Amino acid sequence: MGEEAIYSGFRQEEDRVVEPSLRPGSFGEFVGQREVAQNLRIWVEGARSRCESLDHVLLSGPPGLGKTTLAYILAAAMGSTIRATSGPALSRPRDLVGILTSLGRGDVLFIDEIHRLDARVEEYLYNAMEDFRIAIVIDSGPHSRSITLPLKHFTLIGATTREGLLSPPLRSRFQIAERLDYYPPEELKQIVLGSARRLGLTVEEGAAELLAACARGTPRVANRFLRRVRDVAHARGKDIIDLEVAAEGLQMLGVDQDGLCEMDRRILCAIAQSGAGSLGLKTIAVMVSEQEGTIEDVYEPFLIRLGLLEKTPRGRSLTPRGIQYVSERLSGPPRPGAGQASLF
Repeated sequence: MGEEAIYSGFRQEEDRVVEPSLRPGSFGEFVGQREVAQNLRIWVEGARSRCESLDHVLLSGPPGLGKTTLAYILAAAMGSTIRATSGPALSRPRDLVGILTSLGRGDVLFIDEIHRLDARVEEYLYNAMEDFRIAIVIDSGPHSRSITLPLKHFTLIGATTREGLLSPPLRSRFQIAERLDYYPPEELKQIVLGSARRLGLTVEEGAAELLAACARGTPRVANRFLRRVRDVAHARGKDIIDLEVAAEGLQMLGVDQDGLCEMDRRILCAIAQSGAGSLGLKTIAVMVSEQEGTIEDVYEPFLIRLGLLEKTPRGRSLTPRGIQYVSERLSGPPRPGAGQASLF
């Protein structure tokens, strides 16, 4: 697994295999997102009391925070069967029609990355979500005719990391919309300890705190770190993941005490050493040999949340805290540039 795959909140192939075994099965087991979980629990209780299907739900937020987990918890709480797919997988309207017509009453259809739905497929969802029916065309040419197929009442749960890319007609058809945010270290620590129990591991408190502090506010990253330090413990012949093993594992992954990885540090250095005070995204991408989209989606949000980087009309620039980090933590002080001459 490459560096981007480790620090990114986006699901990787390894996660698809391991995550189901680490996924909590109920609201009682779910850690974090207190307001979101409480709201969803109330909506579920209301729908069940009326013996109705749950209204359509849109879950948004950065990747790796638990949108898929909450979709499965909602289905379990409703006592429903869940059918999971993704926006890119539904490339043709007939792909969606086959799924919709196979849903039973009260079933849940979960579409991950729903903002990536093809426009033709999305149009089929409009009537399905509002009127629980779809129109299909039989034959072609002058003999073509349209028939309407009724659908059983179902719940659509959409997950997106880019809510702004959803078309207004689709967004307006979700009656429930909740946004997930990054986790504080204390909640990530609980997630690490819970995942360790499910994996049959023993993790010391200090080790769990270190992994949580470096996990970029994302449970998926915390679980990846846990799996990697598990390998280190087994290689060292230890049955317990202690602070020493956790620190060694993070060091092997290139993660420092602030949770920054090698690419994070290269981005900060590129801006500091430019002598211009700020750099455009394209220039940064060339200097660090990384794609613009990867920098913007994977590395930049964490640096901004730590207060090390900021976006300005002129480009990306270091904050005073970022300048201090570069001068104190990284070797080779940058050349004095615009607004930096008095700081180095």
